[in-house]
Amino acid sequence: MVGIPDPEAGTRERILRLIIEKGPITSAELAGLLVLTAAAVRRHLSQLELDGQIAEYDGATSQPARRGRPSRRYVATGEGQAIFGDSYADVATQALAFVVKSMGPAGIQQFASERITGLEERYRPAVEAAGDDLEARAEALARALTQDGYAASVRRGPRGLTLQLCQGHCPIQDVATAYPTLCEAETQAFHELLGVHVQRLATLAGGEHVCTLTIPLVSRIRGTSTRKEGQP
Repeated sequence: MVGIPDPEAGTRERILRLIIEKGPITSAELAGLLVLTAAAVRRHLSQLELDGQIAEYDGATSQPARRGRPSRRYVATGEGQAIFGDSYADVATQALAFVVKSMGPAGIQQFASERITGLEERYRPAVEAAGDDLEARAEALARALTQDGYAASVRRGPRGLTLQLCQGHCPIQDVATAYPTLCEAETQAFHELLGVHVQRLATLAGGEHVCTLTIPLVSRIRGTSTRKEGQP
C-alpha cells in the first residue's frame, strides 16, 4: 500500500537545511527566518528530534548570556546530515584507497596538492570580485561554497576579533573522515584565497556539528590591519 505523502515534509526539510547551515539555532530564530509561528516551528522540531535528525546543542555559545532559562539551540545529527549526503562518497573513498595501495601515502599528498590548486582556481574569481575587504571576501567564499553544497556562512567570532567560516554540510565528509589530509588541503586553499593565516577549529569529519575555520581580522601576513576604517 502506497503511503500518504506528508504535506509538511517540505517545511521540515527547509528547517533541517537552516539548522545545518546556521546551527546552533533556536526555534525563535528559525520562526523569524521562515516567517512561521513559534508553535509551528516547535512542532516540526519535535518531529525532527524524534526522527533523530537534530539534537539539542549543549556546547558553549559566543552569544551574550541572557537572563532566565536559556533557549534550546539545535544542531543537525549525523543522520540529519546524511539526508543531504553525497551518493558518490563510497566510490571516492574506494578510489583513494586504491591510490594509497598503488602509490602509498605520497599518492594522497599529491592528490591533496592538486585539490588545493583546484579549489583556488574554482573560487578565486568570486573572492577577488569582492574586493580587498576581508569580510566581503569571506562572504563571497561562503556563497561559492554554498553553491557547491557546503551550506557555508560567515559569523563574527568572540569579541569581534575574528570571523568564523562555518560549513554546516560537507559533501565529501565520508571521504574526509577516512583521509583527513583533504581537510588540511581545503584549509590551505582558503588561506591562499583570503590572504591571511586561517585555522581549522572543528570538522564534521572529526565528529563536530559543523566545520569551523577562524579568520583573524588583524593579519600579519599582508603586514597591514584588515579592520575596516573607523573600527578601534
